[in-house]
Amino acid sequence: MVTHDDLPGPSLDDSPELRSGLRRTVLLVALLNLGYFFVEGIVALAIGSVSLFADSVDFFEDFAVNSLIALALGWSLSRRAVAGKVMAGIILLPALAAVWQAVSKFRNPEPPQVLSLLVTAGGAIAVNLLCTWVLARWRHHGGSMTAAAFLAARNDVIANLAIIAMGGLTWATRSGWPDIALGLFIVALNVTAAREVWEVAESETLAARALAGEEIDDD
Repeated sequence: MVTHDDLPGPSLDDSPELRSGLRRTVLLVALLNLGYFFVEGIVALAIGSVSLFADSVDFFEDFAVNSLIALALGWSLSRRAVAGKVMAGIILLPALAAVWQAVSKFRNPEPPQVLSLLVTAGGAIAVNLLCTWVLARWRHHGGSMTAAAFLAARNDVIANLAIIAMGGLTWATRSGWPDIALGLFIVALNVTAAREVWEVAESETLAARALAGEEIDDD
């Protein structure tokens, strides 16, 4: 579960060296996510897995978020706050995809092929752990933008572990319902992350207004 304490406060650090290092990092993460988006998406469609499909869209979401970060570095605090709110919306895309897939399988919850699911989820864990590791040192720079990237990668590791556990349950029960339930769990993860990133972006908006000399209404 993501909590507000996990998120960094607004960052006003405009060091060119830090921006350059963070840009290289997020571009690497973006490319890693784009590559595995195709891998996981193709397998998910082939075996009919709701949870794996939702997770593949997560990889595209992470590609979009990290690409946007690379573009937004060096922007003003107010523009970064807007970017953070855009990212909060992007995080919701996998949730919508998972809901659509889950609803479409309600009438015929066929179980996915377990072995392919487990192997693909294992690869996803490796990619997401690498992304989480390289992003960890930057989570206190960039405000809501870096928070979006770090939270997305960390939540994906949790989802991948859950997919592996669900694979075992699917094998034991020969039912597609565990896969559907996990798809909805991934929805909850993404909604939580989107809310937290939006809150940090809101705090950046207030900080930008304060720097501009505007009066802030505490109500």
